Amino acid sequence: MKNIINNYSSIEQLTNQYLNKQKSTDTKTNGISFEDILKQQTQPVKFSKHAAMRLTQRNINLSDDQSMRLQKGIAAANSKGVNDSLVLVDDMAFIVNVPSKTVVTAMDQAETNSNVFTNIDGAVIM
Repeated sequence: MKNIINNYSSIEQLTNQYLNKQKSTDTKTNGISFEDILKQQTQPVKFSKHAAMRLTQRNINLSDDQSMRLQKGIAAANSKGVNDSLVLVDDMAFIVNVPSKTVVTAMDQAETNSNVFTNIDGAVIM
C-alpha cells in the first residue's frame, strides 16, 4: 500500500506545479510571431513594373473573383514549395514569384499561343 501512495502527487505538489508556472506572454513560435504569419497570409499580390505595363498594354483587367483566384493559386503554389509559378486564371496567364507574391508578367490568351513558359518550377490552374 505504501508504494501506491508514493506514486501519487499531493494536492500541494499539483497546486505548485500548475499554478506557479510562469505564464508566457510571448506569442512567438520558432521565432515567428502570430502577427507575422497573419501578414504573410493576407499580403496582397503585387505586380512588378513590367507586369503592370503588360496589363496596361494588353488591356487585361482582373475582376475581384479573378484576383481572388490568382491569390488562391499563389497560396497553393506556396504550400507546395514552388518558387516561380505559372498561374492560369481563365484565359490569362501569370508568371509569379511565389515567395514575394509578385506577378512578374501577365499574358492573355492571344499572347500564350506559343504555349512555352520558361523559368518556372510549377504551374497552377485555377
